[in-house]
Amino acid sequence: MREPCPIRKEPSPVSSSAVPLHLAVALDGAGWHPAAWREPVARPRELLSADYWLDLVTEAEHGLLDFVTIEDGLGLQSSHPTGPDDRTDQVRGRLDAVLIAARVAPRTRHIGLVPTAVVTHTEPFHISKAIATLDHVSSGRAGVRVQITARPHEAAHFGRRTVAPVPAGGDDAAAGEQVVGELLDEAADHVEVLRRLWDSWEDDAEIRDAATGRFVDREKLHHIDFEGEYFRVRGPSITPRPPQGQPVVSALAHAGAPFRLVARSADIGYVTPHDGAQARAVVARIRAEQAASGRADDTLHVFGDLVVFLDDDPGAAAARRDRLDSLAGDPYTSDARIFTGTAEELADLLQELASAGLSGFRLRPAVAGHDLPAITRRLVPELQRRGVFRESYEAGTLRGLLGLARPANRYAGASTT
Repeated sequence: MREPCPIRKEPSPVSSSAVPLHLAVALDGAGWHPAAWREPVARPRELLSADYWLDLVTEAEHGLLDFVTIEDGLGLQSSHPTGPDDRTDQVRGRLDAVLIAARVAPRTRHIGLVPTAVVTHTEPFHISKAIATLDHVSSGRAGVRVQITARPHEAAHFGRRTVAPVPAGGDDAAAGEQVVGELLDEAADHVEVLRRLWDSWEDDAEIRDAATGRFVDREKLHHIDFEGEYFRVRGPSITPRPPQGQPVVSALAHAGAPFRLVARSADIGYVTPHDGAQARAVVARIRAEQAASGRADDTLHVFGDLVVFLDDDPGAAAARRDRLDSLAGDPYTSDARIFTGTAEELADLLQELASAGLSGFRLRPAVAGHDLPAITRRLVPELQRRGVFRESYEAGTLRGLLGLARPANRYAGASTT
């Protein structure tokens, strides 16, 4: 494993006018293009191996990135937005994102690890202790990306609830928005339970005094007694408070109701504007929702998502995209802007979007084996040359890298119930 290190040969100090950027990558199998697994640099036989994921995360850490997110789901990948398909020419099957993160954590030192957790069919008690455990084994580098699912076939895997199909448009659009809105409200409650469970142990609850025989101070473990529309959780957790106090919570948002989830519950929101004007409008909307939820003074990062095809020549990047589209049988489309070009052109775009209020970016490598190294070995040095990206890791925790304070424990000083 390569040690994370500054990549540029000559240091370039940040100018007084430069705004430092945060940078993350979203990892999904062989890459975000559905034909990525067919590229010569892809490793399709290794997608379900620990070494494959360790290599990706190590590459991201070599590039001094803030964190990686790891995609997950409760059903097989599909080209259909609301149900399964029968395609056999695209990657199907994946490992559990939280377990991938836990596996690579001891082999990395600085980079944040943010697995996806689909909260619609999973209990917050289970997710809370999994992410708390990840924070412990990574020494404070854990986060979680909360995601909902409105797919009926995924609900059928669990058999405890039914989810009505979400209408695609027309007269039923309002009904679809209501279904999604309820799932997002449930996700907000899920996050609230996570945060309370992470606080249910005070920082010094563990005594570990062999001489007196006292391992834990029971007065510093707290029932959370959460009762909401979707969950009733007594607590406390069975896992001591995470090193960060609160691991970083993030969510992807495209419109009104998801924006409210980000503003109410998250530390990072991933958004998908396609130009500066959209970015400015999205940031303004999220800041308004943040103020309305009583969090105006909290640090809330808004990251722009982009799919990237990076090459030294813009024509080569475009040709590679066209070739992959031909292999897939259809032009690739995405909820996020698709960038095709050089590292210098991407750096220009990132700075333009940052001027609209985005504090960072989550890049989705179209082909993991090609575009991730292009990010770490071409884009990062270019951003460093411009004085807008770190030359070395400046903090030992993910919250520290993001400039987020370690929160006080809400139950500290309260009597045990």
